[in-house]
Amino acid sequence: MSPKLIFAILLSVPAWLTSCFNSSKVSAQPNNPDALPIKPASSFHSLKAMAIDGQTISMEQFKGKKIIVLNVASKCGYTPQYADWQAYYEKNKDKVVVLGFPCNQFLSQEPGTAVEIETFCQKNYGVTFQMFDKVDVKGENQNEVYRWLSDPSLNGWNSDVPSWNFCKYLIDENGKLTHFFASKIKPDSPEFVAAVQ
Repeated sequence: MSPKLIFAILLSVPAWLTSCFNSSKVSAQPNNPDALPIKPASSFHSLKAMAIDGQTISMEQFKGKKIIVLNVASKCGYTPQYADWQAYYEKNKDKVVVLGFPCNQFLSQEPGTAVEIETFCQKNYGVTFQMFDKVDVKGENQNEVYRWLSDPSLNGWNSDVPSWNFCKYLIDENGKLTHFFASKIKPDSPEFVAAVQ
């Protein structure tokens, strides 16, 4: 097979498929503070978002705890991770919160209404961690929380947006973003365990 043909094939691979092969990506805040391009413009705790029941949630209430932000979907191969993150939350909720943001941007795998999503999560996975209204995690209508998480001018270092469902962001007790994890990473993954210690 000629190099030109191989190159043409590679160019035709859909972006969503290549993101699946990158499902274990981890990005971490540089250890050296001097390596940061800028200081964060604000803390994660300054943000607000609409919960799945329509109430406004201030992230300030989570001060003093680590925060894991997930973009979730009900019809994805990673959907069973709801059970993993619920179990992790139940075991660690004195020091950790899990925040789920439904998103329909990846092959329309979260088509439901707020009521349908909430019912699905509770019935199938017993989800009790905080769920939010369906949002866009990238693009023109990107939610304010995800804008902060993926804009270095706001969070201080990270530009990664979710590449698929169930990507994770880790925020420390002071509202500083410390890590980004792609879809494959679960609570018992060594990378995640090391990050939360």
